[in-house]
Amino acid sequence: MSTKQVNDNKDNKNKSSFLRLLLGNLFGSRKELSLMEEEQVQSPLRTVVKTFKSNKVAMTGFVLFIVILLTVLIGPIFKPIDLSFSETSQQNIAPGYDLMEYPDAIVGKVADIAVGPTFSVATSTDGQLYIWGKTRVTGVVDIRNLPRDQNTKQLIDMGNLVRVAAGFDHAIALNDQGQLFGWGNDRQRQATIPMELNNTKIKDIYAGYQSSLVLTEDGRSVYFGNTMNNDYNEFHPYQGKLAKIAVTADAAMGLTVDGEAVYLGAQQSSYSRIPENMGKVVDIAATASTMAAVNEDGQVFVWGNISVQGEGTVPETDSKIVKIYGGRYHYTALTENNDVVGWGADYYKQATVPSSVNSADIETIYSGFYQNYGITKDGQILTWGLKGYLFGTDELGRDIFTRLLNGGRMSMTIGAVAVIISTTIGIVVGALSGFFGGKIDLVLQRLSEVVSSLPFLPFAMILSALIGNSMESNQKIGLIMVILGLLSWPSLQRLVRAQVLSVREQEYVIAARALGVKEMNIVFKHILPNVISVIIVSATLSFASSMLTESSLSYLGFGVQAPQPTWGNMLYGANNSIVIQNYWWRWVFASIVLGICVICINLVGDGLRDAIDPKSQER
Repeated sequence: MSTKQVNDNKDNKNKSSFLRLLLGNLFGSRKELSLMEEEQVQSPLRTVVKTFKSNKVAMTGFVLFIVILLTVLIGPIFKPIDLSFSETSQQNIAPGYDLMEYPDAIVGKVADIAVGPTFSVATSTDGQLYIWGKTRVTGVVDIRNLPRDQNTKQLIDMGNLVRVAAGFDHAIALNDQGQLFGWGNDRQRQATIPMELNNTKIKDIYAGYQSSLVLTEDGRSVYFGNTMNNDYNEFHPYQGKLAKIAVTADAAMGLTVDGEAVYLGAQQSSYSRIPENMGKVVDIAATASTMAAVNEDGQVFVWGNISVQGEGTVPETDSKIVKIYGGRYHYTALTENNDVVGWGADYYKQATVPSSVNSADIETIYSGFYQNYGITKDGQILTWGLKGYLFGTDELGRDIFTRLLNGGRMSMTIGAVAVIISTTIGIVVGALSGFFGGKIDLVLQRLSEVVSSLPFLPFAMILSALIGNSMESNQKIGLIMVILGLLSWPSLQRLVRAQVLSVREQEYVIAARALGVKEMNIVFKHILPNVISVIIVSATLSFASSMLTESSLSYLGFGVQAPQPTWGNMLYGANNSIVIQNYWWRWVFASIVLGICVICINLVGDGLRDAIDPKSQER
């Protein structure tokens, strides 16, 4: 064997040893040493880590805390929050992804589907009625509660239903005998069928916000419900000429048999300014604030209160559009080649048409609010849009899961910054007070007693109210961090002072003085490293305390203010008995995640204390 080969073998052995040592340290496959060997090579830090790892309770808390921490740090990247977002149609929705879970029995025989804010109503070709989704509108109104006879209280036999319409909080249905039925919220009489419709041949039905519309066979429209909320004019000049109706949140438009889009209201508004030269219109639709028409050339016109959400941005298509359908803030259209396109607001993916839909042979579409149902020629149902919410929504229709993710990051940031401030002050004051003693100790301890004597929560609330009201949201968040940090250091400084007092007379400190080391260097470079264990444990426990304090302040309305979420201000609604009884998801999830996080931090702190101070395990 040559000298070069011998050297190569040595290098390979060294690399192998290094990799084995690295992998062993990472994954615990290191060769076990004897007790004496272990004592000789084990550092204090390694002993602490080993003792901490052997504490199963502390390790469980540590792992859970890391999982929560990573979730709230990474989660907002994928679920960013829009602080200005609110949606009245999505208020107080219970957790669950069942908004589009249609019953299997309707597959292959869909006759009509109508979409409400959180529920859908359908009728099959054999006249049966199906309802799914979150049907509970209020504490007493549920769409599943079908109409009953006022005298006998028995369910009314509605016969074979052929058409259904879903409004904001009610539904109406039409059977093959021309009879109309309404149920749900009837406070504005939007579910009470007018007497004039008896013995009238009905062509189509429509439902909107606190209103219902009926199109008769002879082209007339009949409106019932809240007349103050909708600019509908029952004496409009197009009675007897209508072929279709579309309803926004506060207005109605019609399509005449001659192919003209017309406004059915009395006031001049953005709705009444219908584009000119549209030609012959073949279909109309409406969102909550806009109206749209498609002409025989496939050209789409959108007008009304067009927002930045994109209802007016019609995409280009390979073939001309022949049908158009309106949701809450989006449109869906069907082209001549049976392709489906969507545009408008897309925060629930309601305007993003899946490839599976375009690859299918779509015959018709049913759109409304944030759900879309595509019916293929063989009767299959394809859905896209809003399926539901993992943790439900709050009183403004905001997704609680998204707010928990973003609120957790804010709560932990506030707790961490507050702990950094309080720990820094506590270390400096405790170290100087314990080492120098005398007048410095006297002054610093009196200052500490003054801060300790302040009633913490009332004082923090007063400071927040006096200073915070003149600040912006981000400035107030910073103020909360500073307040928590400035009021939380006395307990830590006492611990540090006591530790410094116990070690300042030891030999290594005396030796450092004899060698002429500067006093500040002795304090911060020689003494503090020997009491760092106490500081780590105290800081860990203070982290949990700061999170709880911020939550308490926010819960009382003096912490971080909405719309910026924290776990604390998400509990603000829990001080309302109505919320506690009816909307449990608005406070239960925030309580659970905050409780678990604080418990985990405390378990980690206790585990560190036991690991750093072995005597504590004997007590």
